[in-house]
Amino acid sequence: MSTPKTALIISAHAADFVWRAGGAIALHQAKGYEVTVVCLSYGERGESAKLWKQDGMTLGKVKAARRIEAENAARALGVTDIRFFDLGDYPLDLGADARDQLVDVIREVQPAFMMSHSQWDPYNTDHMNTTKFVLECRMVAQAWGHNPGQKVLGAPQLYLFEPHQSEQMQWKPDVFLDITDVWDKKRAAIECMQGQEHLWNFYTNVAENRGNHFRRNSGGMAGGRAAKYAEGFQSVFPRTVDEL
Repeated sequence: MSTPKTALIISAHAADFVWRAGGAIALHQAKGYEVTVVCLSYGERGESAKLWKQDGMTLGKVKAARRIEAENAARALGVTDIRFFDLGDYPLDLGADARDQLVDVIREVQPAFMMSHSQWDPYNTDHMNTTKFVLECRMVAQAWGHNPGQKVLGAPQLYLFEPHQSEQMQWKPDVFLDITDVWDKKRAAIECMQGQEHLWNFYTNVAENRGNHFRRNSGGMAGGRAAKYAEGFQSVFPRTVDEL
């Protein structure tokens, strides 16, 4: 029996993987991939305003609520391996210990591809610092001299998922993924994020717009595929192909 392919999604906060890559996650899980999601933080300080407005709220209660939301969302997407580093947020504490922890996960998972945030995000530096951190960890995971005896990483593509205001983030998608068949799973995961209900319809609209872009770029009026929902990604590294 062949070993399943794997993918690794690194999310700065507990909800990011849902908005930005939930369709890709559900689609690849359905295709037999084992997708691992790493949440570097719960987004407890900066992305939980609705929770903080409740009487008697504490940091511990917010973290617990956000963890439950993320676990429920992962379950809706078919993910069984979600990990929480609890590095704090606004700002993330991405020190040497966190680097070694993520390198260990990367080497353990041996992903066929990885996903994380845009490389520039002045509205939320946690996002762009995460991708700098992920690129560094990917590099270390490839180094034979780091923890000799561990299986080193090959060269998985790193896809950057769509930021909140893409036109401000120097993010240019070069891949559109049809997620129509798993849209119900993504929407269910979105609705698990009770602390950020104001984003539910926003990211539904994003998926619809990217569905339009998928149709246009797969043939347009001359025979494009009828994708209703899609996600966009920007690849960091060249892709090797045998034919176009």
